[in-house]
Amino acid sequence: MRFKRILAIIIKEFREILRDPLYFSLAFVVPSMIMLMFGYGISLDVENIPFAVVDYDKTQLSRDYTYKFAKSRYFNLKAYVEDERLLDKMLNKGAIRVGIVIPEHFQKDLSAGRDVAVQSLIDGTLPYRTKITKGYVAVMNAAFNLEVLSRYIAKIKGIPFEQTISQVNPISLQVRYLYNESVKSIYSLAPALIGMILLMSPPFLTALGIVREKESGSIYNIYSSTVSRAEFLIGKLFPYVIISIINANILWIMAVSLFGVPFKGNLPFFAAATAIYVICSTGIGLLVSIFVRTQIAAMLVTTVLTVIPAWLYSGVVIPISSLDKIARIEAHLFPAMYYNYIVMGSFLKGVGVDILWKNVVALIIYSILLFTAGYLLFHKRVKA
Repeated sequence: MRFKRILAIIIKEFREILRDPLYFSLAFVVPSMIMLMFGYGISLDVENIPFAVVDYDKTQLSRDYTYKFAKSRYFNLKAYVEDERLLDKMLNKGAIRVGIVIPEHFQKDLSAGRDVAVQSLIDGTLPYRTKITKGYVAVMNAAFNLEVLSRYIAKIKGIPFEQTISQVNPISLQVRYLYNESVKSIYSLAPALIGMILLMSPPFLTALGIVREKESGSIYNIYSSTVSRAEFLIGKLFPYVIISIINANILWIMAVSLFGVPFKGNLPFFAAATAIYVICSTGIGLLVSIFVRTQIAAMLVTTVLTVIPAWLYSGVVIPISSLDKIARIEAHLFPAMYYNYIVMGSFLKGVGVDILWKNVVALIIYSILLFTAGYLLFHKRVKA
């Protein structure tokens, strides 16, 4: 193995990337664009839920009930309507997500100590948001019940309202959110996007870079030259690893500076783990390039092997613990899951190699297997 040959291939590859505007965009522009589009376009926060109210009672207590929702940051009062049929139309159009129907004699029945049934209509087209919205409605209703009951007891016993609340609700639950204290979805989403993009971009670049030479016929120069398999593969893949590491740094800066995600971990450890992950994902592109002969086929196969695992089996959208048994086994077969643990642990939990070393080892093993397979399957000869 000669370093001069490897260096010549590296320089050649860099020149081709820099001279081709489309390929240059794929290498340096597309990853940042994906980060911007997904970072600003996707939000898992369920807040400012638009709702409308049909108030058949029109009393002070019914208005207080509505105000309980309206003053919360989780709900946004759009309108009072006169009829439930108007609620249906607004829900059908997507103008609101929740409709609340307050019955007649609401105040009268509550004052007399009788039960009252308030109807809530929730748009169920998005199950995740529906469940959270249902929880918000239940909490608002429970808070209003506690307030009404406390005022009733305070009036009967002639004691202060604040004292009544402590008697009616003797157990006070204090919740503390760890790692993501403000519970912002972008704090989890932006770091996870780094792993998702780094699983897609390096294989695309690598597969297209090698297959492009097959299509143009320039690969025959390598077949007929004295360059060894190892020299060709190292020289060919090295630029894509470097480019992807540069992109990883840009994505990290965007997550921290642009989206304000706190980084609590050890930066050198995270950088080393990211470099291993990039090498691992580059190995996926190497394998794809061996089995396909056209750039279109390379794009399709790479998409299947990277995009689907990045979304479904990495823990970005669906927690691994929520998957069924077979899906959890499949998740462990892809490197995205291991790197996602590293990303979340480094960004939000502030843990390092003492906790995350198993995930790093898994990525190293994955990289060795991929490059060993790629080296053994790549042959410097023309296939019939």
